[in-house]
Amino acid sequence: MARKFDVLRAIELFHSYRETRLKEGIVKLKPHEEPLRSELLSGKFTILSVRDPSGASIALFTAKLHHPSRSVQHVVLQALFYLLDRAVESFETQRNGLVFIYDMAGSQYTNFELDLSKKILNLLKGAFPARLKKVFIVGAPMWFRVPYSIISLLLKEKLRERVQMVKMSELKEHLPRECLPETLGGCLKLDPLSWNCRFLPQQNGHPDPLDELILVPLVAPKDNGSVHVPGPRSVTLPELLEHVGRKQKRGIYEEYEEIRRRSPAGTFACSLAPYNQEKNRYGDVPCLDQTRVKLAKPYSRPELTDYINASFMDGYKQRNTYIGTQGPLENTYGDFWRMVWEQNVLVIVMTTRLEEGGRRKCGQYWPLEKDSHMSFGALTVTNLGVENLGHYKKTILEIHSSEGKERRLLSHFQYLSWPDYGVPSSAATLIDFLGAVKQQQRVAVSALGPRFKGHPGGPPLVVHCSAGIGRTGTFCALDICLSQLQDVGTLDIQQTVLRMRTQRAFSIQTPEQYYFCYTAVLEHARRQGLLPEKGSPAR
Repeated sequence: MARKFDVLRAIELFHSYRETRLKEGIVKLKPHEEPLRSELLSGKFTILSVRDPSGASIALFTAKLHHPSRSVQHVVLQALFYLLDRAVESFETQRNGLVFIYDMAGSQYTNFELDLSKKILNLLKGAFPARLKKVFIVGAPMWFRVPYSIISLLLKEKLRERVQMVKMSELKEHLPRECLPETLGGCLKLDPLSWNCRFLPQQNGHPDPLDELILVPLVAPKDNGSVHVPGPRSVTLPELLEHVGRKQKRGIYEEYEEIRRRSPAGTFACSLAPYNQEKNRYGDVPCLDQTRVKLAKPYSRPELTDYINASFMDGYKQRNTYIGTQGPLENTYGDFWRMVWEQNVLVIVMTTRLEEGGRRKCGQYWPLEKDSHMSFGALTVTNLGVENLGHYKKTILEIHSSEGKERRLLSHFQYLSWPDYGVPSSAATLIDFLGAVKQQQRVAVSALGPRFKGHPGGPPLVVHCSAGIGRTGTFCALDICLSQLQDVGTLDIQQTVLRMRTQRAFSIQTPEQYYFCYTAVLEHARRQGLLPEKGSPAR
C-alpha cells in the first residue's frame, strides 16, 4: 500500500530489509529472553500509541536513556527491528508510513554512540518496509549542531532531505500537541508493566513472525520462481508501437533515466572486498551478493576463493536461465572455466570483440585455432573447429577434467557486429544470432537425454560482453521479451529491465541500448508480418 501497488518496488524493499536483518544477525528474536527483554522495557525506543494527523506511526528514540557501557549495540538494533516489525503489522502504518523522533534533549556525549546512530537512521530509510516520512532531531546539544555537517557524515543524501533539527518548543509546529509524547527530553516514568509490553507476544519465547520470511529463500512456487512472468502492465505489439510513437526517442530515454536512478536492491560486500578487487574488470561494476555465482572450493586447493564477477539471471518463466558475467581477465580464466564446468554450461555467448577502439575489452580465454588447447588447473579446453557465419563465429570446444576423467562438449558463440556502448545498426542480425544460440541450447540439452534432470530449458547460458551489463543485459532483455511475446502475445520492456537489474545490477548501460530494445522488437515484428511496415518510430 505504501508503494501505491508498485509490487516490484515493494519486493525490492523487502529484499533490502531481509538482507539487512541477515547481515546484522537480527533473526530468531526472543523478546521474553534477556538481554532483549530488558532492552525492550527500557523505554529507549518505542512506537507511540498516537499517530500524526496523516495516520503515520510515530517512533521515539530517547538518547538520554542509552548507555553504551551497559547496552550492546547488537541488542539495541534487535529491539529496534522487533518494534518496527510490530508497527508495520498495522495496515495504517503500511499505508501512511512512519515519523521518527530522535530525542537528544538532556543527553550527554556519553549517551551518544555515533556508529549506532548512523545505523539506526540509515536502517530506517533502507530497511523499513513502509515509507519514512520525516525525521525530527529534537534538542540536539551544541556539539552535535555545530558543525551541521555532522548530519552529512551520518546520513545518506536521500535521508538527509527528510531530517529536520528542531528545538523542543518548535516540535509542536510540526506535530499537534496531542501527538507529542510527555516523555520528550528523557523524562520517562519507567513502568515495566506497560511500557512496550503491548508489543510483547503472549507466549513465552514466541518468535518474530517475520522470521519465517527472513530465513527461507524468496522463491515463488509458480514458474520455477522466475521474476520474469507476464504482469499487469504488459502490452500488445500495437500498444507498444503506439507507446513508442507517443513518447518518441526522448520519452523512452527519460523512461530509462527513471530506471537508472533507482538504487540497486541488494549489497555488494563480496565484490567490493579488497581481496576480490583484482578479479573485477571494472571497479564500478560489482555484482550483487544475493545473486552471485559461488564457485566450489576444491578440497585439494584451499587457497582458491569462491568469488567470480558473475550473476545468476532469470529468463522468461525459467529461473537461472543465464549467467551474466564480465569478459574474463587473464587472472580469472581459471575461475571462468571452473564456473562453466560446475554449472554444466552448454553454450557461451560473447557479444564483444577482444579489442575495440584500441582498448582491451576481454581476454583470450579460449583456444582460437582448431586442435589447439589451453589448461586451467584440472581442466583442459580444446578447440574442435570454428565456423565463420557472417556476423558471428561459432566454435566447438571440448572440456576435459583430469580429476573425474570426464569430457564435455560446448558451443562458443561470438557476435561481431555490436559496437561498445552502442547498438547494432539493425536488429535482424542480432535476433538471428539469438535464434541460433537458442537452437544450439535445445540441441545440446536434447543430446544429454534422460541424464539431465534440470529445467527443460537446460543449464544456464553464460552471456558476457566486457563489463557484463550493457550488451549482456540487452541480449537477455530481448530474449525475455520475445519469449513472452511468443508465449502470450504481450511484453513489458520496462518491467523486464527493472526486474533484470535486481539480479544483475546496472543491466542495460545506456539509454541507446534501452531504446534499441523497443526498436528491435518492432523491427522483428515487422519482419514476421505481425505489424505493418509503415509507422516506424523515429530513430
